[in-house]
Amino acid sequence: MLIGTIIMLGLMRILAALPLKVHYAFGRFLSWFLKDVMRYRRDVVMTNLSRSFPDKKYHEISAIADEFYKHFGRLVAEAVWFGGCRNPERLRRRRIVEYSNIEVFEKAYSESPGVAVLTSHFGNWELLGGCLNYDYRPDGKIIDGLVPDDLIFVYKPLKSRVWDKIMGDSRCAPVKRIDYKGYISTENILRHVLENKDRKLVVNMLSDQCPYRNSVADIPVEFLHQETRTMFGGASLARKFGWSVLYASLFPTGKGHYEWRFTRICPDASKLSVKEIMDDYYALLQKDIEAVPWCYLWTHKRWKK
Repeated sequence: MLIGTIIMLGLMRILAALPLKVHYAFGRFLSWFLKDVMRYRRDVVMTNLSRSFPDKKYHEISAIADEFYKHFGRLVAEAVWFGGCRNPERLRRRRIVEYSNIEVFEKAYSESPGVAVLTSHFGNWELLGGCLNYDYRPDGKIIDGLVPDDLIFVYKPLKSRVWDKIMGDSRCAPVKRIDYKGYISTENILRHVLENKDRKLVVNMLSDQCPYRNSVADIPVEFLHQETRTMFGGASLARKFGWSVLYASLFPTGKGHYEWRFTRICPDASKLSVKEIMDDYYALLQKDIEAVPWCYLWTHKRWKK
């Protein structure tokens, strides 16, 4: 396991040293291969799109699917380039992600005992780990006093320990992984928050997955014209501790460029029900998807029973 991990991480570092345009060339090949050769989850993509956009004709759905596969190739290319990065300045120079309204996050952080940031599989979520390095203002940091260990990224462990380690390093690439303590698994997040309740935490959670098979409860919401079961861990955590809740999306603004946009859902989650928070979250996500439909992860079996 150790040898395999070292080899893969070394390969990631070597590949990441290549210019991003080289990765995009590979991404174009990957898009073609997945769409036209493998036809990777084509039925899932077409079914998801057809149910989500019932008013669109077949040729419109097919065109969105084609654009999605192009985006998927770029997503992989950017993730590989990002995953081997150990130089935060490189991220700033490339300006792959910029904040459009960082003041919304600053206000939530300054006025709340903690912040839950609910994100999704929209844009390129694999770039979230670089968020402390995406601020281009001359005076420096996103937030004075916010340190990497207080910025939490919640993840579901993979079955393969090798790939779990590789993906963890990739998602938090610019951080010194040997010291970073903010990459927390879903089963450990509540305990971590309780053990650090005297610290102001910012917890980032991908919140649009289908609930796990062993989930004993879920909250149905209306999302893209379908009744949708929800994972509500982020909302529940925020409600328990009275945190602010933000919706965040990496909105595409051009090839290789995203804007990180924040929308406040509530300043104090204890005053709302979990369902109210999730209803607002999915309404905001749907608005983004309707604006740029190819930018969502349509290969994901979101509505499986």
